[in-house]
Amino acid sequence: MTIELGFDANASRNEALNALLEQIMNEYSVSDSEGPLADAVERYLNALPHLTVHRHGDTVVASTEYGKPQRVLLAGHIDTVPVIDNFPPRWLQPGDPLIRAEIAENNSGERVLWGRGATDMKPSDAVMLYLAATLTEDATNYDLTYIFYDHEEVEASKNGLRKVVETHPDWVRGDFAIIGEPTSCGIEGGCNGTIRFDVICHGVAAHSARAWMGSNAIHKAAEVLNRLNAYEPATVNVDGLDYREGLNATLINGGKGTNVIPDECRIHVNYRFAPDKTLAEAKALMIGADAGAELGNGEHTATAGVFEGFGIEMKDESPSARPGMDTPLAQSLAALVRERTGRDPLAKLGWTDVARFSQLGIPAVNLGAGDPLLAHKHDEQIPESQLTTLADILEEWLRR
Repeated sequence: MTIELGFDANASRNEALNALLEQIMNEYSVSDSEGPLADAVERYLNALPHLTVHRHGDTVVASTEYGKPQRVLLAGHIDTVPVIDNFPPRWLQPGDPLIRAEIAENNSGERVLWGRGATDMKPSDAVMLYLAATLTEDATNYDLTYIFYDHEEVEASKNGLRKVVETHPDWVRGDFAIIGEPTSCGIEGGCNGTIRFDVICHGVAAHSARAWMGSNAIHKAAEVLNRLNAYEPATVNVDGLDYREGLNATLINGGKGTNVIPDECRIHVNYRFAPDKTLAEAKALMIGADAGAELGNGEHTATAGVFEGFGIEMKDESPSARPGMDTPLAQSLAALVRERTGRDPLAKLGWTDVARFSQLGIPAVNLGAGDPLLAHKHDEQIPESQLTTLADILEEWLRR
């Protein structure tokens, strides 16, 4: 069924925000299935005469050309992680047992929208869609670019924003960017970088009744796990914000039969590194600077670092981003957020697409509706006042 996005011209702002959120929440958009929602977003934006709309794949970019002295980019991904008995969404009335205790306590008497994407990150998308319709030339002191992109929740090679940056960099030029990742309407600056790779232990296959004829690759994995256990995660201060690093095994696979000595064991490792390090520096700490392991080029031996001596196959990598809180636009936004919420900027510990803007030389922050601790949970939910709070902050700041 084709969906249409929009709101009644006579609707209040709250009614308009809620209508847009309901519409996009009711459209299934798990990664690889964003097409229908992207179609609806494109139709909605094309109907607004003050916007120039472009599309690449399932990423839709809409820009104003008011001739303002600076341009702000507002970006949000439209995909979600897979559904876990949490689609379709529904509004929960006060007192509903599905409302999380902390939300009921902090938002007494308020409706809550429950379902996949209710935190990450359709509420912020709804606010951006509302602003795209209402921030006409007299309502903002900036030119604006809205970016609604696909495939954020999967490997970086599929990311729609990455593809636009590579193929149409002129679509994403600007002076400052806001990513609507959930932050409970506070600012989270920069982001940790991330690399994922397999650490490979090799052995020799043999019948388990004659184990001495082989060499057990799974047993060799004990040394990899010992090194992981010995790692002490660092907290690194970058431009006044504390970033906590992490190094963890997330998958392990080995063996081909219950009576076969395994000839290979793979431990999948994820290193989250602070923005004081480049991607190359992070890889050097794990596998050595000259290991030669790159995405898509197979197995190489770690020449130094935590996993020296073991086989390495790179699987994914994304750079970190410095906070960028020293720029005038970031400081003025942070001051307004502090005034409205009482919150000072924090470090973004997960990876987000602020890193892509950072690589382009565009300062960027994370600012969105929804509690980041609920992202990807089966009971994702958001009190409706969070939409109003985010819209209030963005509208006021963009009019300054």
